[in-house]
Amino acid sequence: MKFLIAGAGAVGGYFGARLAESGEDVTFLVREGRREQLRKNGLKVCSPYGDINLNPKTIVKGEEGAFDVILIASKAYHLKSLLPDVSRFAEDKTVIVPLLNGMKHLEELFALFPKEQVLGGLCYIESTLSSEGNVIHTSPMHDLVFGEWDGQETEKAMSIIKAFQKSKVNVELSNSILKEMWNKYFFISAFSGLTSLYKTPIGPIREEGLNVIERLLSEIGEIMRASGAPIEDSSELKQLEKMMSMNAEMKSSMQRDMEKGSLIEGDHLQGYLLQLAKAKGISAPVLETIYTGLKIYDSDLKKSLS
Repeated sequence: MKFLIAGAGAVGGYFGARLAESGEDVTFLVREGRREQLRKNGLKVCSPYGDINLNPKTIVKGEEGAFDVILIASKAYHLKSLLPDVSRFAEDKTVIVPLLNGMKHLEELFALFPKEQVLGGLCYIESTLSSEGNVIHTSPMHDLVFGEWDGQETEKAMSIIKAFQKSKVNVELSNSILKEMWNKYFFISAFSGLTSLYKTPIGPIREEGLNVIERLLSEIGEIMRASGAPIEDSSELKQLEKMMSMNAEMKSSMQRDMEKGSLIEGDHLQGYLLQLAKAKGISAPVLETIYTGLKIYDSDLKKSLS
């Protein structure tokens, strides 16, 4: 199969490099600046599972090509501008697999592609992109989960699973992908929101603000259930247990992005939850406090770049 990885950053760069390392036909959809960087330095991955140094195939807006599978691994704030380019490389039988956080992106994907052409997808990985453009994978976790919306084990889903099974990546076919995506959204919106609000790893927040964590989880659970999300009655407890078991020095990728002065996904994560809350008449003061801080950061960042 021919894979197109839309985005050669910390997520797309890692999983695409692992696919290419295993012998799959992989091309990266990138911007001109990233293409030149990759041509000059190659795609380098530093990982506990072994380093990779590739001279990757790339494609940019305006060029031609067709692919069997397109993995969308961009940041959410790039999706709107990226999708028209992605659609030019997709044929009727091309499978689209998003690896973005949250759920808002599904609305944009289903507006452009038939639902049956899109698989549910998510990933668990702690990685970042260095100033030199190298992918730094910092923990043993590098998991991919795919699935059909109806839970069926289809040929197209299994072909993607089999391709990744040849690589070093942990991959799983889920028969409840929508539930898994909502559960990840639950965790990451809370975890990223808390660490970004307090500008500290999770450890000190657990020690001094356990009540705040519990209140935020309660708000998110209420919003998701009212919106029809397939989460369990015990979701808040499970998310709390997960946060309590994490390394005390763990930071969210959103917090790391803020420390680097980069764009963040606040509108896609916390902002979308507040949209759902407003539609259902639900009050969420902790979530609103977090989102206000993220919007102030966004505003200050725009001023500094202007």
